[in-house]
Amino acid sequence: MSNSTVCLANATVCEGASCVVPESNFNAILSLIVSTVLTVLLALVMFSMGCNVEIGKFLGHLKRPWGIFIGFLCQFGIMPLTGFVLSLSFGILPVQAVVVLIMGCCPGGTASNILAYWVDGDMDLSVSMTTCSTLLALGMMPLCLFIYTKMWVDSGTIVIPYDSIGTSLVALVIPVSIGMFVNHKWPAIAKVILKVGSIAGAILIVVLAVVGGILYQSAWIIEPRLWIIGTIFPIAGYSLGFFLARIAGQPWYRCRTVALETGMQNTQLCSTIVQLSFTPEELNLVFTFPLIYSVFQLLFAAILLGIYVAYKKYCGKNNAEFSEQNDNKTEPESSFHAMNGGFQPDDK
Repeated sequence: MSNSTVCLANATVCEGASCVVPESNFNAILSLIVSTVLTVLLALVMFSMGCNVEIGKFLGHLKRPWGIFIGFLCQFGIMPLTGFVLSLSFGILPVQAVVVLIMGCCPGGTASNILAYWVDGDMDLSVSMTTCSTLLALGMMPLCLFIYTKMWVDSGTIVIPYDSIGTSLVALVIPVSIGMFVNHKWPAIAKVILKVGSIAGAILIVVLAVVGGILYQSAWIIEPRLWIIGTIFPIAGYSLGFFLARIAGQPWYRCRTVALETGMQNTQLCSTIVQLSFTPEELNLVFTFPLIYSVFQLLFAAILLGIYVAYKKYCGKNNAEFSEQNDNKTEPESSFHAMNGGFQPDDK
């Protein structure tokens, strides 16, 4: 048998059945193309989400930021602490514990805005929480990592990609701002854009999960304890965020919003930090964790969405809690109590 029937045509060294071929950069090129396309699509989806945000109510949340403050406590209080407790409980390696904590210290992801729409959440609060958490991450991420990781590693070795955080902030603020303007000027057109964008957003979330699984399929082999943590972490974030918001006296639809904002992390930012901060040998132990978290945060969000839709359909038709948001819209815009209930008891 000749070498040409055994080796590939682009083999650089060929001896018998042994061949050496140049390293393929197909995955790198595919990743770049997919990343660019998805970024553009995500910007369009966030533009459509902005079409459901009212300028007056959005500014109301910023002026009396009780809901945002609750989200802040969940995002930079509950999530890092939960990551710390999980890391200690499962006794994982120091480098793995640091990655879990990086995930816990990341700001909220934009997918939470799409899901907040589907669960009849407070879109004004959702967008303002995502924007504020991304902005505050510039200072809170280094602080939280310094507090929680110093028992495992020198926090100075962790590279915070401020440019990526800034890019995420711009990619969120600009499309949403344009959507808010469209909603203010042409509300009828905004409703059509919102319907199309909400469906596109749901499809985009599924595509992101599938593409991530395909691009990094070779990295799915990872320590079982990280799989377990990646499963528990997002559902813990959803649950704790929901209960903290309820304890603080928030109505049900805002509790759902805070829950999604808490558990839905910016996994792309976590992946960037991990790649910048660790050696190739260390990456083999931890690189897949952000993807695992991403898959399970989407899976549990889909399950919770299904439960909510089923409950609303079969049990909640005459339940006043589902009309809270609509009732709120009928009150005067100057009533900031309706926007940020604080510790006031929920009459519904």
